[in-house]
Amino acid sequence: MRKKFDQLSAGLKKYIVEEAPGVTGTQSVSQDVQKSKTPVSTFAERALRHCNGGATLQAALWLKQHLDNGGKLVVTIAGALSSFQIGVTLAELIRKGKVHLISATGANHEESYYRYVAHSHYAYIPRYTELTPEQEAELRDAGLRRITDTFLPEDESVRIMEPLLLKMWKDAEKKGERYFPHEYFRRLYAEKLIRPDPNANPNDSWTYAAYEKNIPIVIPGFEDSTTGNIFASYTYVGKYKGKDGKMVSPTVMKSGLEYFTSLYDWYMEESKDAPIAFLQLGGGIAADFPICIVPSLKHDLLYQGVRDWAGFVEIGSSPMSYGSYSGAGGKEKITWDKLSTASYYQIIQSDVTVAFPWIAAVLLDL
Repeated sequence: MRKKFDQLSAGLKKYIVEEAPGVTGTQSVSQDVQKSKTPVSTFAERALRHCNGGATLQAALWLKQHLDNGGKLVVTIAGALSSFQIGVTLAELIRKGKVHLISATGANHEESYYRYVAHSHYAYIPRYTELTPEQEAELRDAGLRRITDTFLPEDESVRIMEPLLLKMWKDAEKKGERYFPHEYFRRLYAEKLIRPDPNANPNDSWTYAAYEKNIPIVIPGFEDSTTGNIFASYTYVGKYKGKDGKMVSPTVMKSGLEYFTSLYDWYMEESKDAPIAFLQLGGGIAADFPICIVPSLKHDLLYQGVRDWAGFVEIGSSPMSYGSYSGAGGKEKITWDKLSTASYYQIIQSDVTVAFPWIAAVLLDL
């Protein structure tokens, strides 16, 4: 086999990784795990050898090396991952200093708070595909908003926080102040305006961990969330007047443009002494918003010496296909100068709830 490998071109050899010696030896996986100080990671290295499992392990090992060498990490969150309790793993990564900025959809951000206050009111329905339209309407009328296999209890979460946030917005208007969406939410923790659900573990909330560590959060497209919709309703003045007409000026909320320009400063400062990697959980605006910082610094602001993203790892279920932006691969990002030819990249075509825990386990030395 060695002779066959030697005949290959250098360009092809770089894609090939030889099997590590001993991986198919006589010692059982259970014996390896029992001897190891990192049993989950050890099991991953023995079991995740090929296909998406292999891609997951390779990405985890690269990210671990990147962080161990002093690199930094941006994590982006799309879909409904907060409702699916991604905080169980993400919060621990934040506490251990493995995450340096998070970009989340408005829904994922707020749903971390909803889980914090209303965890025991959530419900799980594994056979959700069998529901009839009439049963879905019944759930709607009960105030249970279905997110795939999970029910979000609106009255115990959204409506608990609405008056608290509204007071902040109105106070900001009186004082002529403006804040980012996540800054209003953080005051719920800082001022102890909310308490964790009695059956919830506060350590499972990634927004609470981010608050404690004071790491930056970016929420592109805030309007596309329940709280964003609520905020819009309080600012609306038009033909169809809402609750009490104009309640709050929209100017009390800093915009997505201001989030983007804040990323200019953050990236240039944080990348001075360390490379920054990108871990994309799902697709959409949560990811493409921050990854565009590098090409914008280069081509719009015309800055020189901008450090490229060190690496790009994406976990998503969208396959690469014609017209599917969420399925765009790492190589395509090179043409937009989002990545360089030297940037590491790995696409894991899998459910985030399956692949991400393995990566977190390796990063946490579990």
